Amino acid sequence: MSNKSAIVTGCSSGIGRATALELTARGYEVVATARRYESIADLAVARALTLDVDSDESVAAAQAAVGPVDVLVNNAGFGIDGPVEEVPLVEVRRAFETNFFGAARMIQAFVPSMRERGSGTIVNVTSVAGIVGGPLAGFYSATKFALEALSESLHLEVGHFGVKVLVVEPGAIATRFGDNMVDLRGRPGPYAELATKWESAMGVLGGGEPAPGPELVATKICDALEAEHRPLRLPVGADAELIAGSREGASYDDFEAAMREILQLDW
Repeated sequence: MSNKSAIVTGCSSGIGRATALELTARGYEVVATARRYESIADLAVARALTLDVDSDESVAAAQAAVGPVDVLVNNAGFGIDGPVEEVPLVEVRRAFETNFFGAARMIQAFVPSMRERGSGTIVNVTSVAGIVGGPLAGFYSATKFALEALSESLHLEVGHFGVKVLVVEPGAIATRFGDNMVDLRGRPGPYAELATKWESAMGVLGGGEPAPGPELVATKICDALEAEHRPLRLPVGADAELIAGSREGASYDDFEAAMREILQLDW
């Protein structure tokens, strides 16, 4: 048993919920959080807590109620898809508020006690979309690229004090992520043909196999937490590993050409 504590955001379903349960199974005292308490009331964890990462007041109240933790998992977020020229900027700002600023709020609230104690881990769940920007997902990718950049800087800053950062980059995962997505891909217009082609391309990337469940991500997170040596970045899923491997060490032009060939994308 670990006798360690963790707080996880976005636990109403999917990766957050699976991670809270896996951490609990491995002996962590877990505080599972979500905006709607009723969505986490049934979770078999040490504590369920209402938390809105968009709110300074809510995050401050959570920090005061929970106190220091050994692990912070920033998982709360939602998708926003559509052509760059068409997605309303009010929706883009809302996505950044949750996906990026929400994680930043949690970091600023919980890292000071980790630094003072000389230990702890911040887990930032980004996405394969934080590795490369695909068509019709520019703004979602932008939120995840931003969190990746923040994570790199944080890693260099807090590692000196014994605090570690882990960036988790899932590919396609079978969750209810689409339930809250702002999805403007299917609208008629100049990008309708691209939306159809890109959907087919995603089928190629998945190899025709069903997407793994969120338990895979939860297991990878917990395994990394227990590892003596852990990477800064952890792609999860065959598609994420393929993209990360292809992107690493290649120029963007070479990477784009390779992915166009693999995905048979002629747009």
